[in-house]
Amino acid sequence: MVWKGIVVSTWVLLRGLTRETRHWGDFPEIFKRECSDAEVHAIDLPGNGGLNAHESPMQVTEMAESCRHQLRELGIVPPYYVVAMSLGAMVAVAWATRNPEEIGGCVLINTSLRSLSPVHHRLRPQNYLKLSSLLLPGCDTHFRERVILQITSNRPISPEKLSEWSGYAREKPVSARNALRQLLAAVRYQPPSAKPLPPVLVLSSAQDRLVDSRCSRTLAARWNSAFAEHPSAGHDLPLDDAHWVAEQIRRWVHDPTHTPLPGGL
Repeated sequence: MVWKGIVVSTWVLLRGLTRETRHWGDFPEIFKRECSDAEVHAIDLPGNGGLNAHESPMQVTEMAESCRHQLRELGIVPPYYVVAMSLGAMVAVAWATRNPEEIGGCVLINTSLRSLSPVHHRLRPQNYLKLSSLLLPGCDTHFRERVILQITSNRPISPEKLSEWSGYAREKPVSARNALRQLLAAVRYQPPSAKPLPPVLVLSSAQDRLVDSRCSRTLAARWNSAFAEHPSAGHDLPLDDAHWVAEQIRRWVHDPTHTPLPGGL
């Protein structure tokens, strides 16, 4: 894949709050097929997945440092092109701000930033009680994953997907303490006032029931970034329509101006 004469090959995937690499599902393979030269690496944030025994940092910048360390340990060298959603997208912004020489570009999916959007847009109020109940001791894994899917996906919940995600939670559980620390890190993160130097594509779901889509629209408008919005997907856009996400990224790489800026906010 060539972008302005540069071969774009190393892509890093970052998930969000309490999610791990396996939650990307078939997106990495779909992305590889759509962008045939792409080398894709999904890594976990501290406290999640393979790092679930680690304590989640209270600072988004520390999460970014963990990502940098993991890639160095794997011998994967920059520049990196980061596809990240929700909390992971905040990590990508922090990374691109502090170490812009390492980041070739960022795709930010259904995220929100403290300085740009009010708290009731960043987390829709109808979810406050549901999400807080998931942090209570003894919460059943199957029930927790069902609620998460109901909030984050607009597709019918298949028994197979629910069983799969419940299995992830049992195999590599995220502690309530780490979930809370990740949430607080997201709430507290203060992004840069100006857009980071690397190019940015913002992807949004118009029917996101967790984070108001106006957060992404405002971000794209403020940073004058490329933007595309899915008309029907939920917060977990790669789960609801992985092919659409991969296509938008491919189009952006070949023509960074292909997507319009959002109109009325």
